Amino acid sequence: MAKKTAPKTQDGENPRRPCPCGSGKRWKACHGAGDDVIVTRPFAGLAAECDLVALRELLPSATAPLPLVEPLDVPVTVASVLPGACAALVRPDGEIWLGMQVQTRSGDLSVDLARALAWAKTSEPGTSLAVVPPGAEFGRLQDVLDPDAALDVTVHRDFAWWLVPEDGDPSPEVAATLERANKVVMPTEPVGERGAYWVDTGSKAHVRWVRPEPEDALVAAMARLHARGELTLGADSRYAGSFRAHGLLVPVWDLDRELHAKEWAEPVAQFAARLDEALADPAPLTDAERRARDALAGKQVTLR
Repeated sequence: MAKKTAPKTQDGENPRRPCPCGSGKRWKACHGAGDDVIVTRPFAGLAAECDLVALRELLPSATAPLPLVEPLDVPVTVASVLPGACAALVRPDGEIWLGMQVQTRSGDLSVDLARALAWAKTSEPGTSLAVVPPGAEFGRLQDVLDPDAALDVTVHRDFAWWLVPEDGDPSPEVAATLERANKVVMPTEPVGERGAYWVDTGSKAHVRWVRPEPEDALVAAMARLHARGELTLGADSRYAGSFRAHGLLVPVWDLDRELHAKEWAEPVAQFAARLDEALADPAPLTDAERRARDALAGKQVTLR
C-alpha cells in the first residue's frame, strides 16, 4: 500500500506540520487558520522578549534601536507609542520607527511588527502607517531580529522625541497633540535589573518586573520566598500580585511613594539574587511552600 502524504495547501504549506511561530500547534490550527489566531507568547525565542513586552504594556514613553539580523541602510527604532498610535512611520531622514502600542492589531504582535517593517522598507520618507494591513505571507519578528540581542531601552520623561529637530517649531496642531500626550505620561524609570521598572501612577508607586522564566518555575521560586517572608523589596514595599502579559509573568510590588526610584535599585538587586537562588533549588516544594504557591495563584490576572 502506498504511503499517504500530508495534503498541501495552495501556497505549498503542509497543514499538519508544527507552526513555525513556536506555539506548539499544527500550522493549520495556528497561523494557517488566518489572522484571528491568538499567539499567547508572540516574542518567544528572542533575548529581547522582556523588553518588547515592557514596551507594549509597561512603558508610556520609551524607545530602543532594533537589532536586525541584516541591518538596513537606515536605523530602525521600536517605540512604546508613536503619534496617533500608528503602527509605523518613516521620518524625513528615512529612519524607520515601529510602534508597539497601536490602534488595532492581529492575534500575533510579532507578525504585525514584521509587516510594519516590511511596509516601512518600501515607503517614502514622511509617511506613516496607521494600521497594519492583513497579509497572507508568513513573516514574524523572529525572522528578522537578532535572537541573542536584548534591547537597549531608553525611557523618556515625555514625547519630545516625536519631533524632528530640523523641522523647527511644531505647528499648533502638533504642539497640541504633544501637550495632550505629555499630560498622560506616568513617571517611569528603570531600576537596575532588565525588565524591572518603577512607576508612579499618581496614587501609588510600584515596581513592575517582566520575568522571562516559564510561569510554573517562577511561581514555585516565588512561593519558596513567600514561605520564608522574603517575597518583598524591603520594609517599605508589599507584594501586590502579578499579571500575565504576552505569555510572561509580571510581578508587582506596592511601594512607599516618598522614596525616589533610584532608592529601589539595591532592593531589586537583592531580590534578584534571592530569586535566582530559589529558581536553582531542585527540591520539591514543602507543604508550606505549596500553600504559598496556592496563595500566589489567587493574585494573578491575565492581560491579552
